[in-house]
Amino acid sequence: MAHSGQTSHAPGRDTAPRVAGLLLAAGAGRRLGGRPKALLRHSGGLLVEHAARVLRAGGCGPVYVVLGAAGERVREAAALPGCVLVDNADWAAGMGSSLRAGLAAVSAGDGMEQGAGAVLVSLVDQPGIGADAVARVRAAYRSPATLAAAAYDGRRGHPVLLGSAHWTGVAGSATADSGARGYLRERQEALTLVECADLADPSDIDTPDDLHRLR
Repeated sequence: MAHSGQTSHAPGRDTAPRVAGLLLAAGAGRRLGGRPKALLRHSGGLLVEHAARVLRAGGCGPVYVVLGAAGERVREAAALPGCVLVDNADWAAGMGSSLRAGLAAVSAGDGMEQGAGAVLVSLVDQPGIGADAVARVRAAYRSPATLAAAAYDGRRGHPVLLGSAHWTGVAGSATADSGARGYLRERQEALTLVECADLADPSDIDTPDDLHRLR
């Protein structure tokens, strides 16, 4: 197993009973002039549709999509078949609140016939991360104690795989826009880094200058 400071291109055989996808898509896009990222156009549809497809194509199921800003507009405009839509009324508090809402929904088993051994977390504003990277990180699952994350030239990024044994701890530490960052930093020795720079671009869309990454 590769730990922090080491990376692996081939995590090996996937033994996960079920890895749910968790897409965080609740932001208001303040630095984009108040344009919610979920509603940006990409690949002939909406960015949230693309991101949900990527999780499904990478082997995650079901896919939970956390909505917040413009949540009703997203529900009306987006085609998200088979996804579990989670409303985060506290979305303005930051990404941590969306992660907590999503983990609560997965823990409750909404939309699942059997419990998930892990959840794979992705962000709606990283269109350069595709299904191959999702599948590679997903394959790092070994047990409910697994912690894994994509790495880009050795630097931790998304998607992030959280075994179910960590959900309570992650939820308890997720505040503001930190997400699982602090929790993972404190457990670097247990974290598997899965190198994905050869097949994905982790650049995100934060400002108007970043919109060129959409197509």
